[in-house]
Amino acid sequence: MRIRSLGTRLAIPAVAVGLLVSGCSGANDVAPGTSDIGSTNDINPRDPSELRDGGNLRLVLSSFPENFNVLHVDGNTSSGVAVVEPTMPAAYVSDAAGRVSVNHDYFTDIQLTGTEPQQVTYTINPKAVWSDGTPITWEDLSSQAAALSGRDDAFLIAATSGFDRVRTVERGVDDRQAIVTFDQPYSEWKAQFSPLYPKATTQTPDAFDNRDKNGLTQSAGPFLITGIDRGQNRITLGRNPLWWGNKPKLDSITFSVLDSSAWLPAIQNNELDTAYMSGIENVTGARNAAGVVLRRTPEPAWAHITFNGAPGSLLADPQLRIAISKAIDRQGIVNAAQHGVVENPKPLNNHVFVAGQQGYQDNAGPISYDPDAAARMLDDLGWKLNGDVREKDGRRLELRNVMYQQDAWVQTAQIVQQNLAKVGVQMTIQTVPGTGLFTNVIDPGNFELANFSWSGSVFPLVALPQIYAYDPDNLMGNKARIGSPELNALIDKTMSELDPDKAIELANECDRMIFAEGYSIPLNQASGTYAVRADLANYGAFGLASRDYTTVGFLK
Repeated sequence: MRIRSLGTRLAIPAVAVGLLVSGCSGANDVAPGTSDIGSTNDINPRDPSELRDGGNLRLVLSSFPENFNVLHVDGNTSSGVAVVEPTMPAAYVSDAAGRVSVNHDYFTDIQLTGTEPQQVTYTINPKAVWSDGTPITWEDLSSQAAALSGRDDAFLIAATSGFDRVRTVERGVDDRQAIVTFDQPYSEWKAQFSPLYPKATTQTPDAFDNRDKNGLTQSAGPFLITGIDRGQNRITLGRNPLWWGNKPKLDSITFSVLDSSAWLPAIQNNELDTAYMSGIENVTGARNAAGVVLRRTPEPAWAHITFNGAPGSLLADPQLRIAISKAIDRQGIVNAAQHGVVENPKPLNNHVFVAGQQGYQDNAGPISYDPDAAARMLDDLGWKLNGDVREKDGRRLELRNVMYQQDAWVQTAQIVQQNLAKVGVQMTIQTVPGTGLFTNVIDPGNFELANFSWSGSVFPLVALPQIYAYDPDNLMGNKARIGSPELNALIDKTMSELDPDKAIELANECDRMIFAEGYSIPLNQASGTYAVRADLANYGAFGLASRDYTTVGFLK
């Protein structure tokens, strides 16, 4: 299940985006296609009048949410957002081309009402209520802004999402209007309040940590959580009886937590209505399953290898990270993963934008593949060969590469392992179940290299402060523990630029600095292939578009 959040970039431990395929042709063949972002999607669009009333949509999760507060550092995963998306408010929605518009289910109007200082006025839909019947008010926005501001580090937030720049959130003409005033301009302000949580969840650090740890206490979407069965690894949503918008066609949505190896059998056995397909065998198996079609739209998700460059760690030296990066054949990895299934397989060469997205350019020169140069750099840095492995000051250049327990990740890691061995770097492969990869391994820093994916959105710049800004006292999304005051300052300048073209130019300056510091090694982006029941409408491969769960259903 690949889900996007407008306000943050999500970590995806569970599904490698390397072994992806495009559409299909012939009886058993898969036709190569692009992985570049476009302006259309593939969801079997139908008028809701063509759909039957009722039905249960069966979806899959790669892991059980560790917290249903997706604003929390432990909750900001694709699984958590998948469950929250049909149940919570969002300020904006996007279409297949990435154009955003106000989500009128929750806000009748949102306007940029000032630039010096920047000010945004949110007018809340007067019908909008939480699932206990209490109205959604300006106080909910104010409380969330304060919690995400970063001013109180007892709030374990996934990202500040620009709220560190907010001076005040005040009551407008009535309780149904909020006026947000900024201390500093924030270019991606439309990404804020997606999702929005009730003030009871965000008003104290304890509530932020624990109120929604085991489920959503309050919600405000067309659906709400009606059952959580940890024994069966299942979460059930039902219609929200207080929902004021268009009545959903579905009666319920069921999420099942399954290992990725079980996704294709579940599709074939009619136990799931849709699942992401990774690998040529899975895609071929899915397209041959009865009553199943493949739907495909490239999406802003991409695989990478992140370094642990924490001060005092084995890879604390940025030049050492660059040398290791240059020893890794990214093109070879992408060829092995996508040959025959993606036209002209190519590595991703940007940390902020994906190919096909406005602003994308190749900034990856510092990590261009050159094993001879890598070996010379290692020598110059004092890492000398002692047998098959390099040493310096009594330390051996032995790296742990951690990843989700999935064959596709392991296959990528094996190529990296072979590449590094040629220059005297020993790498061991450590697989971890999806639940616990971040909480128990990556977030505590128990790794040298980590393989996982980021899922982006129509607001690519939000990645800069969330992932690449560095504060040693509050790492949040900076899994690599790498950064500098200079990069922080440039990120700050980028996020303050309200001219979109200038912001893109500054973002690429940031990206060049990110490559130069050896933060991570981008591999390839996702082509977005899903197995979907043929009679399921308004659901499938969404690309850049938001999901409208009120229109999803099964054909009559």
